[in-house]
Amino acid sequence: MFDRLFRDSLSIGLATGVYAVSFGVLSVAAGFSVAQTCVMSLVAFTGASQFMFVSVMGGSAAAALPPAVLLAARNGIYALSLGSVLRRAGWRRALDAHLVIDESTAMALAQDDPADRRRGFILTALAIFACWNLGTLAGALAGGVLGAPETYGLHAIFPAVFLALLVPQVRSREVLAAALAGAGIALLLVPAASAGVPVMASVLAAAPLLVRRRAKVPA
Repeated sequence: MFDRLFRDSLSIGLATGVYAVSFGVLSVAAGFSVAQTCVMSLVAFTGASQFMFVSVMGGSAAAALPPAVLLAARNGIYALSLGSVLRRAGWRRALDAHLVIDESTAMALAQDDPADRRRGFILTALAIFACWNLGTLAGALAGGVLGAPETYGLHAIFPAVFLALLVPQVRSREVLAAALAGAGIALLLVPAASAGVPVMASVLAAAPLLVRRRAKVPA
């Protein structure tokens, strides 16, 4: 029972739980209650989007929701590569869809055997779901005691997470150029645009890259 897949999944879950503590602290510091913070982790269950939402929420919900949804949309793209893993029907397939995140997708696709893919996906998703929500609760409860997250440097976690997500994707000059162009667009807009707008606008930097790649795909 305690084989490689189980150990790896549990390790990822525990590491994510520590990360979730910071989300709980930041969410409460942004003005959300403990209950609201915990419900967000249960229902949304996508860390990057949750960090985005609570960070931009200082502006307005209208500004915070679009970039958070945009980030969450990547999970739908992940699902396209998990056809053999998400094989159940009805409400069970919907439940599987809720568990499609970066880590569960990566663990599933790293396995060669179809049965191991399914098992790796489930074990990783369940370990992260449990640890993420427990960590969120712990952070939310501690947030009122710890005070401002800036005191402990926790505010740096949000940009660090996005850099960690971006760096592995930069595998060519054209991707690097798109990333730098997106950063430039965001930096130019930050002084003048409302919260959330620079992030949405920076996506335009990837448009030429997507057009070129689509042109290479045979009809």
